[in-house]
Amino acid sequence: MPAADEWLSAAELVRLSALRFPKRRADWRLGRWTAKRAVALYLKLSADPQTLAKVEIRSAPRGAPEVFMVDERAPVSISISHREGYGACGVARPEVLLGCDLEIVEPRGDAFAADYFTASEQERLARALPVDRLRLLALLWSGKESVLKALRMGLRIDTRLVSVDPRIEECPDGDWNPLRAVHEGQVFHGWWRQTGSLVRTLVARPAPERPLTFQT
Repeated sequence: MPAADEWLSAAELVRLSALRFPKRRADWRLGRWTAKRAVALYLKLSADPQTLAKVEIRSAPRGAPEVFMVDERAPVSISISHREGYGACGVARPEVLLGCDLEIVEPRGDAFAADYFTASEQERLARALPVDRLRLLALLWSGKESVLKALRMGLRIDTRLVSVDPRIEECPDGDWNPLRAVHEGQVFHGWWRQTGSLVRTLVARPAPERPLTFQT
């Protein structure tokens, strides 16, 4: 992350100044930086600070990110996630329903699955080997978050209305692997991968091809 903020627009600088807590400021900057770099790559723009400052990430009324350039909607759909100092941004055509998420593989209490997962997902967790259970917990939760972002709803709806079905057999570390999710009859297809303790998911309608991944 650059130390200076010249890559932010005037409106984004105002928004940043209103964030009081250091962690919230750091997460917000990371999300904006990642999104601007991703959009610049997708639209074949320069990554210099002056150009990135013209790529403005605004929040829609329900909080979903939208991209503007000089007060005009950019021809992209994006989804942003950040966790533990990592940032990710999915970018697609403007008509695509898109969601992405990052999660850490970490211990969670037994009540977590009961509160947020469907009966079939809980059964799958119960059948999982102990060594695989924490990864599956993170993966199912990340998939739900991605679907809720694609729906532009976030956690305002019951996560048990989203059913996630990832393929996890023989999935090497670091490879993209397919997943499928359903929300009230709407089917989302997507991909997931794990590198170390970090799980990434991405879903979309229509079904996306295997993601192209860029690190900046």
